[in-house]
Amino acid sequence: MTQQPPEYPEYPAPAQPQAAQPQVPPQYPQYPQQPPAHPAAPPTYPGATAPIAPQYPYAQAAPQSPVIPQPSQPPQPPAAPPAPPPSEDPTHPHHINTDARRIHLSHQQRHTDATAVGNLLVYLPNFLCSLIVVGMVSALFGKLAILVIVLWLASGALVFHRPTESALARRLLHLRYPTPQERAKIEPVWREVTARAGVEGRNYELWVEDSDSLNAVAAAGHIVGVTRFAMNELPNGELAAVMAHELGHHVGGHAWSGLLGYWYALPGRVAWRVLKAFSVFVFHVSRAFGCFGVAFFVMLIGGIALATVSTLYGLPLLILAMPYALAAVGRRAELRADEHAAALGFAPMLASVLEKLHQQERHEQAAATALNGGAPVEESALSKLLSSHPDYHTRLHHLQPYLQPQRPY
Repeated sequence: MTQQPPEYPEYPAPAQPQAAQPQVPPQYPQYPQQPPAHPAAPPTYPGATAPIAPQYPYAQAAPQSPVIPQPSQPPQPPAAPPAPPPSEDPTHPHHINTDARRIHLSHQQRHTDATAVGNLLVYLPNFLCSLIVVGMVSALFGKLAILVIVLWLASGALVFHRPTESALARRLLHLRYPTPQERAKIEPVWREVTARAGVEGRNYELWVEDSDSLNAVAAAGHIVGVTRFAMNELPNGELAAVMAHELGHHVGGHAWSGLLGYWYALPGRVAWRVLKAFSVFVFHVSRAFGCFGVAFFVMLIGGIALATVSTLYGLPLLILAMPYALAAVGRRAELRADEHAAALGFAPMLASVLEKLHQQERHEQAAATALNGGAPVEESALSKLLSSHPDYHTRLHHLQPYLQPQRPY
């Protein structure tokens, strides 16, 4: 029997080696040059798992407060917007239109009415007394005495000198130039007033007084001043009435005549104050000698007064009545200025301003009565005669013809 050769298992042929593949470098995340606005998530790699925050067994959530139901409330109405001040309220009955318009200038910008002439005549005795005082002082200069008197007479022209006016307004009346905001508020009103009067408004300067009272002033020859209260609290129509009143003082010559008379009366007033202070000093000295000293003082002063009156033909006696005469002329000037403002169409506004002034006076009287222990403080007859402004009822009475409705033709 033929013997078969043994069978061996067949093994697969070895695989042929493949060509080497080029190695690719690992990819890394690219980071921006500037740090991002928000923190970026950490880079992920194959096979990496996101980190898990550790859990602590004792960590518990904070207890929340129980929500208490609130009772339902009705919806509140929206708050009303704050009311504009009267000076900027276009719905106010005394608000006027101040838009720029054509202006017709009158041929006569100023005049000197009877009140201004009367003011100068009333100041005449004071002027003569001042002239005597200046003459006595100028005698100390010898041959230059005439020059001193002439210079004093010519000094009255300083009343119309603009820098001198500004100095007097700043020092004596405590006025100042308005700020840009204040100028933007009062200049349109002044333009409307001067347009109605046919006056060149640029010939005058507007000033402001830091006061909480309702007032205005016509100073020197070219200055119109109003208080801060009048500028901020009055409707522009009432402010225009106040400024038209002061313009009436300028147009009628009241302002410059009053200041000119005051200037020329100043030397006499200074001399009177010096004599008064000297007399008080001598009187106190004479009291040290008893009744004899007082009698001697009275005789001395009486003799000087009698000699002065007889020498100057009674002129010093007129000076005693000067304050009352000046007050009477001043009251007449106020009525003339009221008529000027009313003729420009500001009569209702001016009447409202007078009513506010009257209320202010009543409050002052009530305060004086309270300080007097409840007893009313009555004004004496002499104080009424020395008042430079008419009372409320007199001024309102003179405005009645302008307040009455005009009859149609």
